[in-house]
Amino acid sequence: MDIRLGAACVTSGILAWGLQHVAHRPGGNVPGVVGLKIEPRLIEKLRGRIHEGSVVVVGTNGKTTVTNLLADVMEQAGRNVLCNRTGANLDSGIASALLKCKGAEWAVLECDELWSAKVVPALQPSYYLLLNLFRDQLDRCGEIDHIQDAIVSALEHSPTTRLIYNADDPLCQMIAERAAKLPSRASSPASIAFGVAESMSLAQNRVADATMCQACRHMFVYDYRQYGQLGSYRCPNCGFARPALDVEASDVRFRPRGVAFQLSGRLNGEERSFEIDSPLSGSYMVYNLTAIATAALQTGCDPKAITQAIKWFDPKNGRLQEYHIHGRDVLLNLAKNPTGFNQNLRIVESDEGPKAVAFFINTQIVDGFDVSWIWDIDFEELANQPHLRVFAGGGRKNDLQVRLKYAGIKAELIDGIEEVFERIAQDDELGADARVYAIANYTALPPVKRQLDRMEREEGSSQSESMAALSQADEKIASMQEESSVSKPQGANPVRIAHMLPDLLNLYGDGGNVRVLEERLAWRGIPVEVERVCYGDTIDLDDVDLVVLGGSPDKEQRLASEELEKMRDDLAAYVEEGGPLLAICGSYQMLGRTWLLDDEEVPGLGILQIETRRPGTSTDRLIGDIVLDVPFASHPVAGFENHAGRTYLDEGVQPFGRVVSEAGVGNNEETRPHADGVIYKNVIGTYLHGPLLSKNPEVADHLLEKALERRAKRDEATAQAEAQEEAQTKATAQAEAQTELLLSLDDSEELAANQFIVAAQVR
Repeated sequence: MDIRLGAACVTSGILAWGLQHVAHRPGGNVPGVVGLKIEPRLIEKLRGRIHEGSVVVVGTNGKTTVTNLLADVMEQAGRNVLCNRTGANLDSGIASALLKCKGAEWAVLECDELWSAKVVPALQPSYYLLLNLFRDQLDRCGEIDHIQDAIVSALEHSPTTRLIYNADDPLCQMIAERAAKLPSRASSPASIAFGVAESMSLAQNRVADATMCQACRHMFVYDYRQYGQLGSYRCPNCGFARPALDVEASDVRFRPRGVAFQLSGRLNGEERSFEIDSPLSGSYMVYNLTAIATAALQTGCDPKAITQAIKWFDPKNGRLQEYHIHGRDVLLNLAKNPTGFNQNLRIVESDEGPKAVAFFINTQIVDGFDVSWIWDIDFEELANQPHLRVFAGGGRKNDLQVRLKYAGIKAELIDGIEEVFERIAQDDELGADARVYAIANYTALPPVKRQLDRMEREEGSSQSESMAALSQADEKIASMQEESSVSKPQGANPVRIAHMLPDLLNLYGDGGNVRVLEERLAWRGIPVEVERVCYGDTIDLDDVDLVVLGGSPDKEQRLASEELEKMRDDLAAYVEEGGPLLAICGSYQMLGRTWLLDDEEVPGLGILQIETRRPGTSTDRLIGDIVLDVPFASHPVAGFENHAGRTYLDEGVQPFGRVVSEAGVGNNEETRPHADGVIYKNVIGTYLHGPLLSKNPEVADHLLEKALERRAKRDEATAQAEAQEEAQTKATAQAEAQTELLLSLDDSEELAANQFIVAAQVR
């Protein structure tokens, strides 16, 4: 053993012993952090402790469950396995696991997608198991193509590693195709594609993370979709498509307690087909179990070991963990992005009995500081559930409460899971046996788990049941309902809101702005229609009262700009006539003369006198909470910025607001004082996500007031054309009365979410 490696092992061992026996704390990442400081090549030098092979598991959702269950399968098959079961998946966590290992036949190691670019070249694993890719923690990870680049780099520098991947995910398929073309992998073993062979007939969510072909920038066509972007996809332009599957799940059956399907495929030259029957539920578990079985078969495990380990799997790490407390069944699970939350909602919705659901969201470093993603969760699916109480907890409970409010759900604020049991104890409508669901993101999960563990111990329970969450929703939900919790008003001509290109421009939950506008009209009894103008659709802006454009990744933004260019003259006329328009981030940039695609400056629509350029010598993104002083708002305007481009306003052009927070820059670093966005006529362009309107009701009502004025003019013009003086007078009076109604809503919840940011950022 060399001196540096010996020092790293000894020091880390002493530290781990002290943490465990003196501080009475688990070692976690700390030994690995210290070991890597002493010997940066620690993982490379310790990989010899694994004698036969290793599997690195990556993916946005499900990797902890897959890692643990795959390790269980291998142990059931008689292997000695090293596994980082707690989910410590950075280089320090993997180094800590190797430091503790005295020798093992196999290693099954969960790894963060971005960190795999560093870990995999050092470890040189036998297999790289890629589960899925969804948008997650955009302020930390960036856009998905950045994660794809990291994974391709990992495979490039570990040419003997065999890729096993979810081919139903076009983002994973693109990685497989890119990796196959790498010169370093010319002699690499062929990748192994798994997926689901037929439609599972699932309801579709509003937002998918890959609607566009990355090879040629044309929209995908699906034979069927499962959820998110997963399914049988093809590009009609370039031919990019889901490949033939090496291993596939078929005949999927969702039951009240579990899921079963047939697994078949050819691996190691041998045809395999057998039944998988699991108490673990949910459509996402079909993919997780297929991934586990594929990897296990490839490493030599037999079907019996796979089926037995799946049958006996009893998670104790807060992922799909069940409790029985105060006579109630409780399910605890992790969800950290829209796709994960939406799959959890399916489980909740399928439970037709009385229930309480508690959501917990934190924004610590590993969670990401941006909570705009909660507006891409389809909470509306719960709005009409009978005998349901909903609670919002965690550090960002105010934002959750506002999001749920606009989904038609009244959520009660809580400080911990114990309060849920206290509040429902005397609820006769729920009853004594109502089930409790607790769904939390990364750092919110451990405290909820500790509280539930303690409550169960105090009650004298000795065991947690195996996960048996109901998932009948995957069979019965035919479509996602997006109805408001109040009935839509009748009679008057509706305010028409055009949500432009929501299939391309919705990166940071910006579609939530449309939801806010729609509900604030409906709550006042003002009729409203929202038209989703998707790629390839057309719309007559003369009949529109308010236009909303969101942000997007660069490649989708270019496709969106090409589509908007076709209606450039109509958009310009709409703006010059005083039509209200809200443009967020990328679409704000596109309204100017130039905007950025990666490092390239490309022509914009030229509607606003602004330019977005390369940020001088810096390529850093401007990321963080931001607070503005906006002229027409009496409260500070709070949001979240995350952008690389710097936007410059022509002389005399008015910004949206002046930055008053300690953090936050807005348009660019050079303008003093810092300012964000632009106001031109009734256009608001801004970098603020969140979405902007959820915490700033005055901005929402400012736009709605302008929309009502435009509708009144349209009604007047119609009345004049029909020579109906009485109808014209009535329309004008009605518009004025409805404008007055904009002052009547209770915005205490929205302003509490606003104040949470303002209090932290403004001194």
